[in-house]
Amino acid sequence: MIFLKNIMGSVLVFATLVACQQKQQMPLYDNITVVDELVIDENSVPIFPKKAALTTDTARRFSIELPKRCEVDWNNQTVVSVVPAEKIEIVRLGVGDKLPELKVSDYEFKDLTVKKALDKLLDGTDVSVVEDEVLYEKISGTISSGVLSDAVELMTKMGRVYYSYDENTGELHLTHRGKWLIKMPQDETIIMAMLDAMHGADMRNLLVDWQDKTVVFEGNYQTEREVAKIIADIAGKKYMLAWDIDVYRVYPRTDNPIVWMNLLPAFGEKNIKMSIPGVVGRALVVGPEINTKTLQEFMAQQANVVLVSQGTFAIPNGWQSRFDIGQCGKEERLETDLVIGATGTYGDYAGRKKIDAKIVLRTSAGELSSFNIPSTVGDNYVIVGIPTHSFVTTPETLVSPFAELVVFMSPRVISIVDGPVGHDDNAETLVGDALRDFLND
Repeated sequence: MIFLKNIMGSVLVFATLVACQQKQQMPLYDNITVVDELVIDENSVPIFPKKAALTTDTARRFSIELPKRCEVDWNNQTVVSVVPAEKIEIVRLGVGDKLPELKVSDYEFKDLTVKKALDKLLDGTDVSVVEDEVLYEKISGTISSGVLSDAVELMTKMGRVYYSYDENTGELHLTHRGKWLIKMPQDETIIMAMLDAMHGADMRNLLVDWQDKTVVFEGNYQTEREVAKIIADIAGKKYMLAWDIDVYRVYPRTDNPIVWMNLLPAFGEKNIKMSIPGVVGRALVVGPEINTKTLQEFMAQQANVVLVSQGTFAIPNGWQSRFDIGQCGKEERLETDLVIGATGTYGDYAGRKKIDAKIVLRTSAGELSSFNIPSTVGDNYVIVGIPTHSFVTTPETLVSPFAELVVFMSPRVISIVDGPVGHDDNAETLVGDALRDFLND
């Protein structure tokens, strides 16, 4: 019995020593998580699912234009500026080498594709015609006399195709698509208007060199015609319109909406010039006393004010353009889907110089509201009463039913004049008497 007790005691001691040794060897974890039968702790290496080869979101959003579009210097805003008219040139790239100096006379072609017409013209020469894609357009005409380069230019234009010549191989290549370079003016506002007009014509992947002030684009014959029309229209305009914009979301501090009637005693009736109702919301035409600073101070008395987006956009006189809230948004918000569209002209309005604008608010679901706004230079727009719930897509939300969108818009006029304007920076700002004289011309 004594021997058995000693054995049992030894076993117990040994088991205790083993247990203590195992306890010392076993690591201690403060946090242990089991995910799909895998133990994850603070020492684990994270494992991520393989992603597709797509451009990362931050790289996709990179744009040199955004600082130019999405920042407004409200302390140095100019109501009217004058810039000199500059020639906008468009040059086709990739034309290749110079064609041989050959004479063409008494050449007639009828119902032939461009390739067959050129094959017939170049028969007996060392130049061969190559179609880089199938071209079906047929042409007819007569060339009484001229040089080969003019004849080829004429025939390819008739067939709405483009050519390039390779002198080394003696091949004349034909294709439906071409590449062009536009030499832009120096004024960045006009460049922005030009780019917006091109985007509006569904042109993408524009290569803009902001140092050289050039734009490279590709397209077909229709693309070239659209760009030529835009350039001709901008060059023929005396004015351009631009809008600087602040977009706010306003949260009332109580269960009551903002009382906008308080604008009248706060600023005086002379500073509230017009009230324009829309299907949703209301547009107020206000004097220069109501600006971004004074408007925010007024709203802050009743509500918390958050700047959702800020930026600027421009249009040639009589054109239309748009401002995308999401493009210049401070972060992803409910209002990201909102687009502010504008069509406007500056000129005679019943015997007075006015900016006659139509402002449209729309989302991917359609038009939200619109306002026809005639205003004088120096006036601002304040659009109020657009419920934030207009942008909520879920059945329930934490956003107060009294939260609303407020848009502040300040229009500017850019006068394009022939010849220099008298400053080294090629721009002039009109203030005081000079501004009044300009508006009365």
